[in-house]
Amino acid sequence: MENIDSPLKGKTVLVTGGGGFLGKAIVRRLLREMADVRSFSRETYNELKTLGVEQIQGDIRDSEDVNKACNGVEVVFHVAAKIKLWGDYRDFFDTNVSGTENVIQACRKREIRHLVYTSSPSVVYHGREDVLGVDESAPYPEHYHTHYQKTKSMAEQRVVKASNKSLQTVALRPHLILGPGDRQMIPRLIKWSKNLRIIGDGTNLIDWTFLDNAAHAHVLAAEKLVMNKGISGKIFFISQGQPINLWELVNHILKSAGKEPVNRTFPKDAAYFLGWIFEIVYTWFRIKSEPKMTRAIATEFARNSWFDISAARNELGYAPEVTSEEGLERIKKWLEEKYLNYNDFG
Repeated sequence: MENIDSPLKGKTVLVTGGGGFLGKAIVRRLLREMADVRSFSRETYNELKTLGVEQIQGDIRDSEDVNKACNGVEVVFHVAAKIKLWGDYRDFFDTNVSGTENVIQACRKREIRHLVYTSSPSVVYHGREDVLGVDESAPYPEHYHTHYQKTKSMAEQRVVKASNKSLQTVALRPHLILGPGDRQMIPRLIKWSKNLRIIGDGTNLIDWTFLDNAAHAHVLAAEKLVMNKGISGKIFFISQGQPINLWELVNHILKSAGKEPVNRTFPKDAAYFLGWIFEIVYTWFRIKSEPKMTRAIATEFARNSWFDISAARNELGYAPEVTSEEGLERIKKWLEEKYLNYNDFG
């Protein structure tokens, strides 16, 4: 349903990574708001072409490519990022940090006034500690387990620092985005299903965000920036606002894909130690493939991690439009259909 009263109506909006999982959801949402949408990605996408979205090909690491994509734009959603559990630090830095700097500089050069940045809750993870209902005042740690976390933190801080009278910025931290069409978390769980173990006691609670809700939050943030509602320079956690047991979520996904549920356990300290050994071996021998276990994987599967989204509710007017129950049901239906040709997931 179109929103004829949206402050984004008629505005030219750029979505970096518009062909990605979240990027496409934001594009679809913006079209509902009757914005003039442009996507910036390395490839072209048939789905975006069908939607009538202008597509510009380029590399987020190339400042000239980014500057050209921003020509005539009024609002930017910077979604593009390198999201991996393993890899070379320089690759993460070039995409997540230098790429974000390119976006900020292009906004300034093109006199774009509004920038919404997709960050990650993992930027405030301190080692193996549980995260129990923290809000945006949580400090950044001194050390990170992954290059992804470190570089996303560096990028987020640059976006916040860039906020001024001429460029209003906001950073969102959606936690564990899931939904139909996911090519990251859900396929990984399916691939690992035979060897998965419950790490720890299996009672850990986590936040997650249904895809459409994540897109909704991004558009709300942009609207508040355009309306000058005093959110510039701020950061917001985004989720369903309803923590769920991680292993119940995992088994819901596996069952929907016709896989056996996970019921065997593995001590979390042993998993962490094993991940440390894998990291040493893969680093020492410069192995490019992803380790079967890392300290980050061991920690993520054993940790409680849920957040206080009061700020998003109060300042953005955010509330999940799709309930957790409905979101899980949509994922189930998608997987049940997809399982008929499951080689799509590799």
